[in-house]
Amino acid sequence: MRFAADAPEMSVADDEVDGMSMEVTAWHAMHRAAHAREGDRPFSMATLRRIGSFARPHRRMLVGFLLLSVVMAVLGVATPMLAGRVVDAIVDREAAGLVIGLAALIAVIAVAEAGLGLLTRWLSARIGEGLILDLRTAVFDHVQRMPVAFFTRTRTGALVSRLNNDVIGAQRAFSDTLSGVVSNLVTLVLTLAVMLQTSWQITLLALVLLPVFLLPTRRLGSRLARLRREAADLNASMSTQMTERFSAPGATLVKLFGRPARESAEFALRARRVGDIGVRTAMVETTFVTALTLVSALALALVYGLGGFFALTGSLDPGAVVALALLLTRLYAPLTALAGARIEVMSALVSFERVFEVLDLKPLVEERPQARAVPPGPVSIEFDGVSFAYPTADKVSLASLEEVATLDTRGGERVLHDVSFRAEPGQMVALVGSSGAGKSTIAQLVPRLYDVDEGAVRLNGVDVRDLTFESIHETLGMVTQDGHLFHDTIRANLLFARPDASEEELWDVLKRARLDDLIASLPDGLDTVVGERGYRLSGGERQRLTIARLLLAQPRVVILDEATAHLDSTSEAAVQEALGEALAGRTALVIAHRLSTIRAADLILVIEDGRVVERGTHEELLAAGGRYEQLYRTQFDEPVAA
Repeated sequence: MRFAADAPEMSVADDEVDGMSMEVTAWHAMHRAAHAREGDRPFSMATLRRIGSFARPHRRMLVGFLLLSVVMAVLGVATPMLAGRVVDAIVDREAAGLVIGLAALIAVIAVAEAGLGLLTRWLSARIGEGLILDLRTAVFDHVQRMPVAFFTRTRTGALVSRLNNDVIGAQRAFSDTLSGVVSNLVTLVLTLAVMLQTSWQITLLALVLLPVFLLPTRRLGSRLARLRREAADLNASMSTQMTERFSAPGATLVKLFGRPARESAEFALRARRVGDIGVRTAMVETTFVTALTLVSALALALVYGLGGFFALTGSLDPGAVVALALLLTRLYAPLTALAGARIEVMSALVSFERVFEVLDLKPLVEERPQARAVPPGPVSIEFDGVSFAYPTADKVSLASLEEVATLDTRGGERVLHDVSFRAEPGQMVALVGSSGAGKSTIAQLVPRLYDVDEGAVRLNGVDVRDLTFESIHETLGMVTQDGHLFHDTIRANLLFARPDASEEELWDVLKRARLDDLIASLPDGLDTVVGERGYRLSGGERQRLTIARLLLAQPRVVILDEATAHLDSTSEAAVQEALGEALAGRTALVIAHRLSTIRAADLILVIEDGRVVERGTHEELLAAGGRYEQLYRTQFDEPVAA
């Protein structure tokens, strides 16, 4: 049986082909050959043991599922034999009661098969969905623990594919492969035994036609698989083109450069190739099924011809001829399925390995077993001789997730060198300098988005590596320049900071962020969906909403990473008012592009090439006539006066 998560086109199980024509069996064989993918390396016992660990919670239902599959296989072989017995009873003009009794028994078996089919389907759905849940949850939870560098390198679509396609492919190891092999083996053994006992001559001649059935399956099936892969690649490229060109920035770029005709031609070329492949695929499928339907006709002709001859000569009962004909499909179907079992097993194991590949990627930032909470009270921030290099790709990513042949080997160079400073409780420390100097990197080390290579970052005198993640997140609040919002309601975006906040608290932080009038004017108020990245709000409104979220969290430390960098003067003024609420009475680490926003900072650090080259107050740094004075004069283009 298939699991509920399988695609609709695969919903008919291989052990449900009982009584179906050879044509249907052909479609099954072709589908399996076209969709299976063979692994290119052996699999270790460790992989099999890990698979077993995921299957262990479902072992009772798995055993029941397999036993039911065996019972259904036995019932499937019994029906043709009873049908043959009915024919013999009619030919021999036996008592009508016998015929009616046999027919009733066939009906009982049919009802039993239907009931067992429903029960098997229920078990398969429970096992399949349970396994998918376990795998997806394991991968999702593991990915959540990965460092930011993992997400900056990984293609989101490739990662989502692991959670969807590969997880479903892995669970098929327990549906298609495991149950299929067991039920097909039982069906094959029983069918062969009954056919050989009925007429070994006809059975052996029927087996002679098996290569004619299997060879087209392999050859045309692999060709069909190539066509489908090519079509999938072309469809993916079309989807990429549509996604990029239909976005507002992409559509604007196409219009600005006047290239709609060229874009249309490129899209039409890809679409035309997909259409051509569709025609070729249809012809391959039709040729395949037609050839195997011909084999079906030849096999049935052999059974009826030779069996009829034996029946006329008295060496075989007429009912046996009917039974052999009915058993023929049940012989070919499991033989075909078992012939491709190795490919199916390898395909399922490939999916498992792709899932385990993500699970084996070790998070670089982990909580220590004896981690403790940030000490209570106002919080100080201390950088003590901090040096840092961003991790290389092999430590945080996979080539398959970046969709490249090999990982980029560059990286690992120091971007921070012996950085030391201290922000006392309640103080504001500002970081200024050229783009790429290392300011944002410094800010990201405080909440442990990365860990330092040398030195230490401390909160209230405790190394952040010795603190629990929960206490760090409760202590720190950060506003970045993009002001990210989830595609959800304003209420949900605010409650992300503190799920237990009351309605009054939500409106209070909106008022302090200068957003209460705007939100109140919206038709749905707090239940307005703001869209992915808050595209339905202006830049300033989006930033103020992220500040309101920060205020709701009530952190003791605030980190601002160029929170007003991309705003116009009017929006910046509104955001600055909201930031005044956020910074009041809190320790603050502020990265500023506009120097006018940090004149009142208790300490200004000038960062260049990952080093602190100057430090002091606004007046002290202007008087020193160094790098800060150059930045200030360039930005404001005015004579310097302290």
